[in-house]
Amino acid sequence: MTGIIRHDTTARSSKIVEHGDTIYLSGQVGTAGETVSVQTKEILDKIDVCLASVGSDKTKILQAVIWLSDMKYFAELNEVWNAWVPEGHAPARACGEAKLARAELSVEIIITAAK
Repeated sequence: MTGIIRHDTTARSSKIVEHGDTIYLSGQVGTAGETVSVQTKEILDKIDVCLASVGSDKTKILQAVIWLSDMKYFAELNEVWNAWVPEGHAPARACGEAKLARAELSVEIIITAAK
C-alpha cells in the first residue's frame, strides 16, 4: 500500500508508522522495575522524541491508550500525565489494566497523533 512510511522496523513491529497525516506509535514502556512515576516520565519523554522525529508534537495527539499492570497506579500515572499534557490539548484517552510483557513493567502507552 502506498503512502505508508515505517520507521525503526523489525520483523515484529515498527516503532512509528505514518499514513498520510496520521502517526501511530507502538507501545512505549519505561525502565522495568522503576516506579510508575519514573516509567511514565520516561515513556512521555520517548513519545516527545518519536513525535518530533516525524514533525509532530504532543499538542497533536489524537488518542492515547494506556495500560497499567494494576489500576492501583491510576492516580500516580495521572499526576505525571496531567503535568505533561498541554492545557487545551488533551487527547481522547483510555486507560485499563492488563498483564504487560514483563512483570517489572507497570505502564505502557500507545499514541495516535496528527502531523
